[in-house]
Amino acid sequence: MLHSVSVADVRKERFLREPVVRTEAGLRHWVDALAEWLETRLRRRNKDMYVFNGGLSVSGLQHVGRLRGEVIIPEVLRRILASKGLRIKQYLTLYTQDAWKGKESQLRAFGDPEKAKKYTGWPLVRVPDPLGELSSWVERYWLDFGPYLHEFTDGQVEVVSTTDMYKGDLKEFVKEVLRKREDVRKVVNKYRGRKPYPSGWIPFEPICARCGRIDATEAIEVSDDYERVRYRCRYCGNEGWASITEGKLNWRIEWVGVWWALGVDFEPYGKDHATPGGSRDSANEIATIFNITPPEGIPYEWVALRNRDGAEADMSSSDFIGFTPREWLEVAHAEVLRFLFLRTPPMRKISLGLHEVPNYYNLYYKAERIFYGAETSGKEEEDLLMKRSYELSYVRGQPPRDLPAQPPYSHVAILAQILPESLWREEALKRLQRSGHMPQSPTSFDIQRLMTLLPRARRWAQLYAPDYMRVKILEEIDKDLIAQIPPKYRDMLKRLGEILEGLDEWSEDAIKKVLIEYTRGWGNEERKEFYKYFYKVFLGRESGPRAAPLLALLSKEFVVNRLSSLS
Repeated sequence: MLHSVSVADVRKERFLREPVVRTEAGLRHWVDALAEWLETRLRRRNKDMYVFNGGLSVSGLQHVGRLRGEVIIPEVLRRILASKGLRIKQYLTLYTQDAWKGKESQLRAFGDPEKAKKYTGWPLVRVPDPLGELSSWVERYWLDFGPYLHEFTDGQVEVVSTTDMYKGDLKEFVKEVLRKREDVRKVVNKYRGRKPYPSGWIPFEPICARCGRIDATEAIEVSDDYERVRYRCRYCGNEGWASITEGKLNWRIEWVGVWWALGVDFEPYGKDHATPGGSRDSANEIATIFNITPPEGIPYEWVALRNRDGAEADMSSSDFIGFTPREWLEVAHAEVLRFLFLRTPPMRKISLGLHEVPNYYNLYYKAERIFYGAETSGKEEEDLLMKRSYELSYVRGQPPRDLPAQPPYSHVAILAQILPESLWREEALKRLQRSGHMPQSPTSFDIQRLMTLLPRARRWAQLYAPDYMRVKILEEIDKDLIAQIPPKYRDMLKRLGEILEGLDEWSEDAIKKVLIEYTRGWGNEERKEFYKYFYKVFLGRESGPRAAPLLALLSKEFVVNRLSSLS
């Protein structure tokens, strides 16, 4: 019988922590080294179809961290191994029978937190939608995750729930557990330390028919046909019989049941399960009771939320910390998030914040230039990491043949604010061409990237941008505002307009050179005052985005007329 590599052994593998690994075949991106490691182990199983799985509990906010180990890493491995001839099916299992903990953060989701306390201990799938619009808590919080899976994957990830499984394949496994419950108890107790389960323990948790809780019941008898269990509820005192479809197994055993029901061959697991002698090792040993070959697996680190002040906290579903796939897609392309996950090996933490999206695009564009040979980091390992992470970031198909246009995210954010949406298709491309940020002969890919970036960048500016990046150009400049500008600075701004009018090329670089030369030799205070009034003239406030990019995205005629109007 085959045995899964132990957690302790897996943690020694370098691809878990090193972005680039040197193997006998040469340097490898960590995901390729992982794929080679996994291929060797899967082929020993000699199956026609291999099964990959990820699991998550819909206990609250379905944050993007859950895409990393449970979805994207298995999906990328599936695609690599499929190219080597392996047939693989990928699942994502939702643990919907888990008890709702009634945390303060969960209670706050309801209009009346005190009233909501009555749902504590209920199966997640039975807790109502806090907004009263959908069928359940699960449906509410799956809404910002599930419908967007196809944006982050190739669409070949099948979602299943434990609630449905208990009515199907898991039902037979539950019977088998009840038959072998003493063997199961002995193995589980090896990992429980000072709180072993007593003889006669029944590892099944029924739903109480009176109070609805699944976390307070104790199974005390099993029917002869193993179809029902008799239970006592510690919360409300109710006693009765429950079908094995109305409850769940102890969580360690349930994990093994999912492997059994789906025939899982590979499943990553969070670092909390990776401690030697911990939950993953215990599940592996429980699996042997049922002649199940435990799946191969790797641990992975959490994804953290980074706030604007630099503080970080691990994303958490039940604590409602993080942001969702829907929120990411509002401001950025799926490929950029895939890239960030793929350039970071599994056991290294990633910290993300939506306020940093322009920086993520800068990094993605750098990887893109390295991929097409337009730039190099000067280090072989770094170039390999960036190129391969970029290549695998594409959800469908391959990267385009030639280096695409790379309109800077911050520029697009400014343009999307100063240009009416009705003019985006007609005018946005022209302005970026004029400013030097789009080619004169763009490809269909270039145009598609720009058109899908404009609404995202505007949304980012509305929700996450620093104040200086929120831009609204004054349609007119009134006499009162002009009167606020000292004559010295009015003359300086008018003179700038005259110089800009003489530019043959209206581009960011050309404007930047003018501004540098024009202000050369000025004192810091004088330069500071000049730009204060500069921004007042265009934005009606004393600060804004960098001057050259801002002017480059406006028309030359508008800029010159505005500055010349300061009489």
